[in-house]
Amino acid sequence: MAETATSTPRPSGGEAPGSRPKVIYVMGAGRSGSTILGVTLGNCSGVFYAGELDAWLARAGEPQLQDPERMSFWASVRAQVSGGAELYGRQAQRAIERSLSLFRVRMWPVRRRLRGPYRLVAESLYRAVQSVSGAEVIVDTSHYPLRAIEIQALSGVDLYLVFLLRDPQSVVASFNNRDVAQYNKDTLTTNVYLWLTTLLSAIVFLRHPRERRLLVRYEDFIADPPGVIGRIVGMTGTHAQPPDFAALRTGLPFQGNRVIHSEVLALDSRPPKAGPRSRLTAIVQLPLAPLIARLTPTASTLGQGGHAHATRQ
Repeated sequence: MAETATSTPRPSGGEAPGSRPKVIYVMGAGRSGSTILGVTLGNCSGVFYAGELDAWLARAGEPQLQDPERMSFWASVRAQVSGGAELYGRQAQRAIERSLSLFRVRMWPVRRRLRGPYRLVAESLYRAVQSVSGAEVIVDTSHYPLRAIEIQALSGVDLYLVFLLRDPQSVVASFNNRDVAQYNKDTLTTNVYLWLTTLLSAIVFLRHPRERRLLVRYEDFIADPPGVIGRIVGMTGTHAQPPDFAALRTGLPFQGNRVIHSEVLALDSRPPKAGPRSRLTAIVQLPLAPLIARLTPTASTLGQGGHAHATRQ
């Protein structure tokens, strides 16, 4: 994927809508391509890519990057969120959002105490982002399936789930890569993380209404961006023209991977290069294949011949 810097990015919204926020929540393992998927969605009219909003409390509403436009946008959001200051810090992440919180028994009382205020802040945050961006649809790429459970409980938000999957070999290779300035995991740890995240995501996915959920494979998205993006946005009932995939503005996401450091991206639809393959990964992830195969609906645009095709609306 080539990256080219140009002018300052701006949100893709218009006038602030009066309706309840429509939230596309992207869940699944890290390093699965959620940032570039979110950026692409954010280039559709009426859609705002908010980034990883799980970090909003942990960072006390201060965005990851400190450019003036981004700081101004998120300062306006922060001013409209009710009750956020009382929850600033990482306690909500550790007790509610992260998958390992299920095993932190000593954090269970904290989870019960924080759940009510946490949900109020989460809904207020989405409403504030909608108000400031003027967008009809907000994209949150926070990953965590347990955060998705909390958002499912919000009465003032229309939630649409995207379960993003990527070839486990590619995810493991990405976590093993020490040539980039991101945190790493060894192969065994990554496989355990993948197992837990995939299983929890599948459970959350299946308990969500069928018409408001979509399984998306990263490889399908790269092979046919217009088709996959069209299916995701269409799920929300929003009529948006596909973006220029050769000039995607990264916008003003709160937090994301290193992709958001560039202002404009060009999406390369060529198949990703095959990386090293791990026999351990193949063995450990194999039992999940039958479960994943049963998850529907999917955004796959593969024809009967097995070759991806691109369509433009």
